[in-house]
Amino acid sequence: MISSVHALLPPSLSPLRSSYRYHTETHHLRHVAPIRFHAASICGLPSKTIPFLCFSVRQSFLQIGLKRISAGLRHVAAAAAAAAAGVPDPDGDPNASPAPQSQDPTGGGLEDASSHDRSSRDGVKKKSNPRLNLAIVFGFWYFQNVVFNIYNKKVLNVFPYPWLLASFQLLAGSLWMSALWLSGLQPFPRPLGRRFFLALLGPALFHTVGHISACVSFSKVAVSFTHVIKASEPVFSVLFSALLGVRLYPLPVWLSVLPIVAGCSLAAVTEVSFDAQGLWGALISNVGFVFRNIYSKKSLQDFTHVNGLNLYGWISIVSLLYLFPVAIFVEGSQWVEGFRRALVAVPTPWTFYFWVLLSGIFYHLYNQSSYQALDEISPLTFSVGNTMKRVVVIVASVLAFRNPIRPLNALGSAIAIFGTFLYSQATTMGNKSGKNDIPERKS
Repeated sequence: MISSVHALLPPSLSPLRSSYRYHTETHHLRHVAPIRFHAASICGLPSKTIPFLCFSVRQSFLQIGLKRISAGLRHVAAAAAAAAAGVPDPDGDPNASPAPQSQDPTGGGLEDASSHDRSSRDGVKKKSNPRLNLAIVFGFWYFQNVVFNIYNKKVLNVFPYPWLLASFQLLAGSLWMSALWLSGLQPFPRPLGRRFFLALLGPALFHTVGHISACVSFSKVAVSFTHVIKASEPVFSVLFSALLGVRLYPLPVWLSVLPIVAGCSLAAVTEVSFDAQGLWGALISNVGFVFRNIYSKKSLQDFTHVNGLNLYGWISIVSLLYLFPVAIFVEGSQWVEGFRRALVAVPTPWTFYFWVLLSGIFYHLYNQSSYQALDEISPLTFSVGNTMKRVVVIVASVLAFRNPIRPLNALGSAIAIFGTFLYSQATTMGNKSGKNDIPERKS
């Protein structure tokens, strides 16, 4: 290779530049490439997988850092705009006199600092490219979700003990959030008292049920089938919200869930890898996550100072405390023998260790990206993106595992996913019309 490079060099090239290029390529071939190839080969991965993992982890930290920087810039811009308008800085002199407020001639209200704050934030946001930001957010969200689903299934194929794997994934998320809090990359929410943790017990319990049920489903059936069934989550959301008196959805929303039911039913009866436990695991997972969302809104409404990422971190920690003792009771006696069989089934022990590590890291990363996506985009865009995410994961899993798909099964999957898209559109229209809340019942 080096001789071919020398053959292509023009005669006029100086010996120093030729020597520099020679030593640069020689260093890469002798030192960098063998290390990358060796690290990838012992894990049973292509040579480019490890750099992709490092890049994804580094980009996750970079997103958090840039988010904090942009928040600081918005605060500075808001303060500058407020000072230019004559509004006192809330962090400045408390004795400063307030700026004169302009009274609306119709008596409709007063113009205050919030309008200047919003205008300054809009001005900062306009400087960034919204399409590029949206592409980056969805790109990392989809990539991390695909990696998690593939390596989660690889681990379960050789180590079919979902309770231990689910516990490890929660442990990885707990350690990740602890590292972010200790390093200062993610602000630690303060104060957190006894009321917060008591309010967190219910949502964390339902999150535990949803997560372990999904892992059980992944261990029994194909990844694509689990995601098709999990696409029926809007059906349970509409049903339980109405039964519990949380929300009364309009008729278009109820009609939009009919294609979801029909598509999931068709996909279930035509699934090649059908298993009753896998089906029930996916359905119970939907119920768990729906109840988590419902009770999070009820019990945590007084803790708005805790943002989504911090809330998910505490939910992961409490869920780990819920799940691991039960995991020991359910399948703890089988772990040692199952671990030995798993090491025999893979090329090297490090291959298995690396698969488990990837499933744990990317489980937290894709959830972290989803919470960051909620902060950057509208709920409608998030719903559409979540629908397309299932399409990407299903296609990627079919290509990765070569799962056989019947035509009717593909048709049912497409109908179910299209139903989730209709549901997101119908709920958005219902939110705009303001007819989705149940009126107060008078005794």
